[in-house]
Amino acid sequence: MTSLAFRSEETNCKIAREIVGANGLDSFAYTQLLQDIVEQNSLMEGKAIHGHVMKSGGCVDLFAWNTFINMYCKCGSLADARRIFDEIPKRNTVSWVALIQGHLQNENFMEAWLLFVKLTRHGYELNAFAFTTVLKVLVNLEFVEAGSCIHGLIVRLAFDDHTFVGSALVELYSECGCIQEARKVFDGIVEKDLVLWTGMIDAYAQNACSEQAFGLFCEMRNVGLKPNPFTFSALIKACACLEDEGLGRSIHGFVIKKKLDSDFFVGSALLDMYAACGELRDARLVFEMLPHSSVVIWSYMIARSAQFSESKEALMLFQRMQQALVPPNQFTYSSVLQACSNMASLALGKQVHCHIQKTGYDSSIFASNALMDVYVKCGEMEDALRVFGNLHHKNDVSWNTIIVGYAQLGHSEGALKFFHKMLGFCVQVTDVTLSSTLCACASLAALEIGIQIHSLAVKTVYDRDVVVGNALIDMYAKCGNIKDAHKVFNLMNEHDIISWNALITGYSLHGLGLDVLKLFETMLAYDLQPNSVTFVGVLSACSNAGLVKHGLSYFQSMAKEHLIIPGMEHYTCMVMLLGRSGCLREAMEFIRDMPMKPDVMVWRAMLGACVIYNNLEFGKVSAQHVLELEPLDHSTYVLVSNMCAAAGRWKDVAGIRKFMREKGLRKEPGLSWIEIQGRVHSFAMGDLSHPQIMEIKETLEWLKEKLHRAGYVPDRNVVLHDVGEDQKEQLLWLHSERLAIALGFINLPMGSPIRIIKNLRVCSDCHAAIKYISKVVDREIIVRDMNRFHHFKNGICSCGDYW
Repeated sequence: MTSLAFRSEETNCKIAREIVGANGLDSFAYTQLLQDIVEQNSLMEGKAIHGHVMKSGGCVDLFAWNTFINMYCKCGSLADARRIFDEIPKRNTVSWVALIQGHLQNENFMEAWLLFVKLTRHGYELNAFAFTTVLKVLVNLEFVEAGSCIHGLIVRLAFDDHTFVGSALVELYSECGCIQEARKVFDGIVEKDLVLWTGMIDAYAQNACSEQAFGLFCEMRNVGLKPNPFTFSALIKACACLEDEGLGRSIHGFVIKKKLDSDFFVGSALLDMYAACGELRDARLVFEMLPHSSVVIWSYMIARSAQFSESKEALMLFQRMQQALVPPNQFTYSSVLQACSNMASLALGKQVHCHIQKTGYDSSIFASNALMDVYVKCGEMEDALRVFGNLHHKNDVSWNTIIVGYAQLGHSEGALKFFHKMLGFCVQVTDVTLSSTLCACASLAALEIGIQIHSLAVKTVYDRDVVVGNALIDMYAKCGNIKDAHKVFNLMNEHDIISWNALITGYSLHGLGLDVLKLFETMLAYDLQPNSVTFVGVLSACSNAGLVKHGLSYFQSMAKEHLIIPGMEHYTCMVMLLGRSGCLREAMEFIRDMPMKPDVMVWRAMLGACVIYNNLEFGKVSAQHVLELEPLDHSTYVLVSNMCAAAGRWKDVAGIRKFMREKGLRKEPGLSWIEIQGRVHSFAMGDLSHPQIMEIKETLEWLKEKLHRAGYVPDRNVVLHDVGEDQKEQLLWLHSERLAIALGFINLPMGSPIRIIKNLRVCSDCHAAIKYISKVVDREIIVRDMNRFHHFKNGICSCGDYW
C-alpha cells in the first residue's frame, strides 16, 4: 500500500472505493488503511477517507465503527470519536474501551473513569483489555480505593491470573505506594512473563526498595528470563535511589556490552542515576551519546543542569535544542525558567515568557508556576500576580509561589491576605504554605494569627513535619513566646540542624545567653555538627548577654575544633560583643586584625557601640568607613548627629541635618506595632491619627501620674532636640512604643501580656518607663526592638539593663 505521506486526495478516494466493493465494506482492508493514517497522525486524511466511505453507501459493521472511534481517538479528535460512539446502533465492549482509551491518551482521566462506570452499569462484558485500560486511568487519578474495588472485580471474574491485568495492577499499587499489595498480585500469577517481572522490579525501584529490586532481578535470571531495556532501566533507577555510583557504573558497563546504551529508556535512567549521584559531567556524556530527537531527553538534561545551579549550561542546552528543531514542551520551559530564576535574570525570564506565549504554553500550569517564580525572585510581584490572574486552573504550587514571594520580599501582610484568600478557595495547604505564612507571622510578630495557623497545621498531616516545626519555633520565638518555641521543639519527632539553629537563635534574641550555651553543648552531645548559622546564634547570644570570654572562646573554636572559617557575619558579632561591653579599643584592634576587608555591617556595629558610650573619636572613624562604602546611608548621619547632640554640639547637629536635607536623606522614623484580635496597629512618634487617640491620651496621662508617684524621673537627655525641658518630657510620652502600650491597655484583656515590636533600638528612657509601668500596673510587657527582646515584669527587664 502506498505510503500515506505521498498519497493525494484523488488516490485516497480511489482506495476508499476499492475497499467498498460489491459485497459492502471490507472492514479489514479499511482497518489497515486507518492504521496507516493513525501512524502518520493525519486527521484530515482520515476524515476524507471516512467521508468517501460513507458516501459510497457501504454497510458499515460494528468492527468498522470501532475502527472509526480508534482512529479519531488516536488522532486527538475526541469530539468526533464521541459523535460516532453515540451514533452506533449497537455497541460492544470494544466500542466503550476504545473511547475510554482515547480519553486516557488525551489525559481526560476523570471522563475516562466515568465512562468505565457507565460501561459496568450497562452490563457489558468485561475483558482483560477493559481492565488494563481502567487500571491505567486509576494510576493517573491515584484512586487507590477504586483500584482495590476493581481488583476485587478482577478476582471475581477470574482475571487475577492474567499477566497483562496483573502487570497493570502492579503498576497501580506501585504508583500509590502499596508495594506489599503489588507483591501479592505478582506472587499470585503462576505464568509470569518478562513484562510482569520487569514491572515488579520497577515497582520496587520507584518505592525506594532497591535491595528487593536487585533480589527480584536475580530470581528472574534464575528462571531463565533475559532482561530487556525496561528491566535495565528499572535497575538503574534502583541505583539512583541508593545513590550507588559504583553499582550504577557496573550496570552501565553491562548495558554497553548488550548494545543498549543508546536506548531511550535506558539512557534516560542513566541520566537520572548519574545526576542523583552528583555526577552531572557523566550525565552530560550519556546525553551526548543519545539520539537528540526526543524532547524528553532535552528537557531532562536542561532540568538537571538548572537543579545543579548550572544555569548557563541549561540555557545553552535550550539554545542547542532550538537549533536541533526539537519543539520544547511545558516541562522544558519550566526548567529553563528555573535557570532564569537561579540567575535572578528578569530580562531572560521575559524573553522566555514571550516564547511561551508564541508557542501556546502560557496556559500550562507548570510553565506559569515557573514564570511566577522568576518574577518573584526578581522582585516583580505585579508581573507574578498578572500571570497568576491569567491562570485558569491554579494548584497549590501557584498559590504558594505568590505567598512565598510576598513573605520573602518583606510584604508579610500581603502573604497573610493571600493565604486567607487561598483558604477561601478551599485549596489544600502544604508544608510550604504553612512555613511561609508562619514566616510572615514572625516578621509581623503576629502571635494570634500564628497560633491559628499552628492549629490548622495540627489538623493536617504536617503538625510533625520538620519544616513546619522549624517555622513554628521561629514564629513563637520572634513573637516573644520562647517557652512555646521550646515546647514545639520538644514535640518534634526529629530535629535537623535548622531546628537547633532556630531554637538557639530564638533564645539569643531573648537575651538568654547562658541558655543558648547549654543548648549548644547539648547539640554537640547529640553528635550534630554545627554550621556557620549556629555560630552566628551563639556569638549573638554572647553579645546580647555581655559574655565576652565565652564569645572569644567560641569564636576561636570555629576553625580549630569545627573547621568552619569565620565569615563577615561572625566578625560583626564579635565587634558587637566587644563594643557593647565597652571594650571599644579592643573592638577597633579586632577590626584591624581581620583577615579580610571589613564590610559596612562591621563598621555599623562599631558605630552603634560608639553611640551607646558617646565615643565621638571612634564614632567618627567608624562613620567615615561606613560612608565610604555607602555614601548615602542616612542612619549613619543620624547616629553621628545623635552623638553630637548628646555632647551638646548643636552647631554640628545643625550642619549634619542641613547636609541631609540637601542630599534628600531622611531619618528612618521610629515605628511600633501591636497586634490586637488578629489586626496589627502601627504607630510613629507623635502619631495622633489612630481612631482611639483620645482614649490613648487619657491612658498615657494616667500612666504618667502613676509613674511619677512611683519614683520615675524622665531622662530628658535622650531627646536630641534643642527645646525646653518641659517640651522634652512631652515628646518622651509620645514615643511610638508608649502609644502602642496604651492601646494595649485599652483593648487587651486584663492580665494578658502586651507585646510590642519596634523597628529601632528602644531608648533608655522608654526602657526605664516600661519597667515602672510593668510594676505599677502588674502587667507583663514584651518589647522586641531591632536587636533583641525585652521582657518587662515586676519592674525588672530580662536584659538586666544591658542592651
